[in-house]
Amino acid sequence: MAKRSCLWLVWTRCAPELDAEFNKWYDEIHLPMLNKGGHIASVKRYKLSPEVPSEQPPYLAVYEFKDVATFKAWQTSEALAEARKEMKGTWGGRDMEIKARAFYEPVGK
Repeated sequence: MAKRSCLWLVWTRCAPELDAEFNKWYDEIHLPMLNKGGHIASVKRYKLSPEVPSEQPPYLAVYEFKDVATFKAWQTSEALAEARKEMKGTWGGRDMEIKARAFYEPVGK
């Protein structure tokens, strides 16, 4: 059976006055730290659109991994541990939080 990519989704919110700082940090510091070691195949970030009313958190990051084994290796990697530590140092006690995380495996053909 061929390995198929999996997705790690992270929903985040921050105070509106921190949006610019949050996005700059995420793109310039957090993502490069998370991707050390090359586990992540791709990342796409989204901001909730006002087109459809929703109570969902405003930010969604979609991380693609080539398979479950690569995701598991990343979960125990030094890169992820360092990124989490840096995030706590930068955002601890500030109005930013991860609201939900979910890991999705492919179904069907």
